[in-house]
Amino acid sequence: MDNQIETALCCSDSISQTSVTISDFSDEILLNILRFIPSHDLMLNVSQVCRKLRTLCLDKSLRAHVHLHKEYTANDNAVKQLLKNLSGDIQTLNLSGCYWLAGSMVDQVTRCKALVSLDLSGCRLTSVRLSHLLTSLRSLRSLALDVGPGFDLHQLSAEGKSALARLQELKQTLLTPSYGVVPCCSALRCLHLYLEASEGWREAGGCAQLMVGQSSVPHYQNLRWFSARLAPGEVNRTLLSLYLAVFSMRVPEGLTGLVLSVPGPAPPRPVAMTALMESMASTVGNTVSALQLPRTWLDGAILGRVLAHGCPSYLNVSRCSSPGFNPLHVLLSAGRDLTPLRSLNFCGKGEEEMDAESVKALTECCPHLIHLNLSATHYHHALPAGQDGHLCGALGRLAALCSLALPVCALAQSPPAPVNIQDPHTDLFSRSLLLGLKKSSRIGVPTYRPTTEVTVGQGEERQDRGLCIQPLLQGCPHLVELELIGAGFSSAMPRNEPAIRKDPSACPWSYNVGDGELAALGGMKFLRKLTLAHLPGVLKGTGLIELVQGCKDLRSLSLANLGSLKTMNYTQALLEALSYSLYLLYLFRLEQPYFNANAAFFEALSHQCHQLRRLCLVSRHGTFQPAAVASFMQSCADVIMCHMFMGGTLVACKTLQKTLLDSFSISRPALSVVIYPLLHEDLAHVIRGMPLCHLDEITLFKSRVAEEPMKQ
Repeated sequence: MDNQIETALCCSDSISQTSVTISDFSDEILLNILRFIPSHDLMLNVSQVCRKLRTLCLDKSLRAHVHLHKEYTANDNAVKQLLKNLSGDIQTLNLSGCYWLAGSMVDQVTRCKALVSLDLSGCRLTSVRLSHLLTSLRSLRSLALDVGPGFDLHQLSAEGKSALARLQELKQTLLTPSYGVVPCCSALRCLHLYLEASEGWREAGGCAQLMVGQSSVPHYQNLRWFSARLAPGEVNRTLLSLYLAVFSMRVPEGLTGLVLSVPGPAPPRPVAMTALMESMASTVGNTVSALQLPRTWLDGAILGRVLAHGCPSYLNVSRCSSPGFNPLHVLLSAGRDLTPLRSLNFCGKGEEEMDAESVKALTECCPHLIHLNLSATHYHHALPAGQDGHLCGALGRLAALCSLALPVCALAQSPPAPVNIQDPHTDLFSRSLLLGLKKSSRIGVPTYRPTTEVTVGQGEERQDRGLCIQPLLQGCPHLVELELIGAGFSSAMPRNEPAIRKDPSACPWSYNVGDGELAALGGMKFLRKLTLAHLPGVLKGTGLIELVQGCKDLRSLSLANLGSLKTMNYTQALLEALSYSLYLLYLFRLEQPYFNANAAFFEALSHQCHQLRRLCLVSRHGTFQPAAVASFMQSCADVIMCHMFMGGTLVACKTLQKTLLDSFSISRPALSVVIYPLLHEDLAHVIRGMPLCHLDEITLFKSRVAEEPMKQ
């Protein structure tokens, strides 16, 4: 079967039945198809199918760039064989997030003499192994690595330090207070820092040694891009201050990107920050491409100075708290061309209120926006639903929009129902002894019924409930990611602190967003990522059924605190939704205070979700059935991540975790299983031992729209 691959029959109402083989496709089409196949599978399996595919697999466009990120089936032997076969051709190698690979596997990378870009984020790497690696890769210009405890820059050889001096781009994840390899990188143009040191290093005085060793501080004379993303904690804020201290000695003249993401309290603003921003804005021929500063560092003067010399393509002004600073007002009143803006993050502090006119003006000034984050704000539409001026109508003007984050109350079409209003005509009756026998009228949203149960009158009601969303559905046909997050929502899942025991209060307007609005979201036919958090107006969850029936391309689904927080009132609808059309679902996260992870749930999840890879359940008072979890993992052979933070005893959680690891680790090398009581005092320590790729992408809840600058 060297020259032919199994025949496929293509049938159509207008075309007669014809015999076609994949061999009839042109080489160009086949090469485009082969690019979607994982590198290790392509070279080790597909190339063995026939002579034609073997020849195509030798194409340099397939062999020069090897990406194994999230290729969870690639074990040590497969990667070693792949690197051995392609060692002379690989120019770009991405092993980020391959936490399961043995440290000895990294030694095989030394075969790839032509490597220009290497990403080892998440891989096990020691100082000695890094030195050996750098000595062999003389053409390397871009490097990504983790710096953990025990890293010693002095263990690098002279050849290794020379290789670092030639680097132009460095991405460094610091798991301990350290400068890492930055002091040796004198030619850097792009520096990306991820500060993930735990608070234990502050108690041990981890940053004190860095303060003394000022000679280790690097110089940024050639820097064009500087970004730093911090995990919560004082030690990371101190570490950032040490990295930024270099700018006080010399301000780089060509810096075009400055992205500093600092959760929680911001460190004191460096004295050199004003000079740095002035240099970024005033350099001739230099346009700022990306800007984000900690919440207290950015004010109207700095933003206005940057905009005066051109609009960046990425702007993040989330949670800014400088007195009297309104980022949207400064942006619109700058009088500059804002059309270059592609990604904008206006995530608020949970207090700000938007108005449709300002958003409309924004959409007119920034017609090419691709990513927009308006979460953690409020929008209350006072006009009737049928009138113009709704926020969704303004957003519908953004035809290129691909990802959007909104507060839940933005979809409410009417004010919240008044409560505790005394009627003088019924005051006498209210004092009657028979009051306890009278059934009180329920205040809230009307019960929504799915399409299969809707009568003629109810159909009109359902259409009215989703009326305000229609301009968004019609005007943004390319929307693939949507987040609806209640203002003030805070996940119970912690990072470095104990789990949250008190649920946050919801915006009163969000009680008018329920199943009808969820059903209307089913009109987003190309939606791939959906996050719904803190929707108290959801009654039975029946809107979820129509939503998943319409959004058949969903790959990622995250649900948190829907409906009542005292009970799980949408269990049946969730089970039905999971059994419908989520056969492409890749990632599923569910957070609810009271959730029973029983056999019915796991059976529904495994019935249609054949592509599921990662699962995370968070429930403060939830329960689970160990036999049901084990059966689910047995049925869904592709699941490589199962994180459950629920109720139950520590013994029960550890027993189930050990059972799953013992049963499936051999067949799934990338398997990550963490099962732990959510309210246990040692949870923060357990979290620090989890793979960062899972922790950041699914386990910890956060808004991800416009969180990162667009890749150039």
